[in-house]
Amino acid sequence: MPQLPASEHQLPPGGITNRLGLVFMRLLARLPLSWVRALGWLLGHVLHAVAGRRRRIARTNWGVCFPEQGTTERNRAVRRHFVFFAQAWLDRSWLWEASDATIRRRLTLTGDLQALAGNEPTVLFAPHFVGMDAGWTALTAHLERRFCGIYAEQLNADVDRWMSQGRQRFGEPHIVAMRQGLKPLVAALRQGLPLYLLPDMDYGTRDSVFVPFFGVQTATITSLSRFARMARARVVPVVSRLTPSGYEVKVHSPWVDYPSGDVEADTAMMNTCLEEFIRMAPEQYYWVHKRFKTRPGGEPSFYAGL
Repeated sequence: MPQLPASEHQLPPGGITNRLGLVFMRLLARLPLSWVRALGWLLGHVLHAVAGRRRRIARTNWGVCFPEQGTTERNRAVRRHFVFFAQAWLDRSWLWEASDATIRRRLTLTGDLQALAGNEPTVLFAPHFVGMDAGWTALTAHLERRFCGIYAEQLNADVDRWMSQGRQRFGEPHIVAMRQGLKPLVAALRQGLPLYLLPDMDYGTRDSVFVPFFGVQTATITSLSRFARMARARVVPVVSRLTPSGYEVKVHSPWVDYPSGDVEADTAMMNTCLEEFIRMAPEQYYWVHKRFKTRPGGEPSFYAGL
């Protein structure tokens, strides 16, 4: 059975620090978007300077995926990534606290919207771009259809409540905690609730196959293909891109002849399509996690010493 990919990474428990952080985010939601983005620009540069381990991981990932680029170009791209990462994090303030009108104005939903009409079982392939939360909010705010998502519970109760309420403010979505397992997700899919899935992660060898990703054999979980097969669902990619005015969330046409019955081939196809999406906005992909941490056949780690 496939592993459940987390919909986001857990934040550490912080008591009063997290409570003050929530107050800050609620105040931030009242500011013009240009101010929020300016603060994100500043925070991104600070994080780039102080988060040395994450910076080195991002540079390693970038070097693996874009070996033709020199050190200066790579370092500049990683610095831009930290800015996009910080801006997207601060954007959660208005995504979850601003007025409905503000949110709908700042989130543009484009592409093959007809692919999400009706109630056909559908798995949404939502890669780990910095705007992944904006993508979910855009779908639930702009479309009448009810959606299903996976939720990784946070260690801090205040943060967990804030994030959970933020993700459920539009469309009465069906949110399933990871600890609940697969059955409620498959049941929701079969009932016609599209599942917002982020399967482009390395969770080790369990329920994974090694398939190419930017020309490198990469451990990749097979949940997209398996969910589609179990629920007899089609796969529709949804890609979110941060823009000066908010976010553009594009719904792509359903994949043809997917799943194919060959899990490894399906997962390889997913990575090939993901590469194309990344090349459209490379600095906005989530580079700060160890995408290549699991190596086949005793190959040396890309992250030794980091």
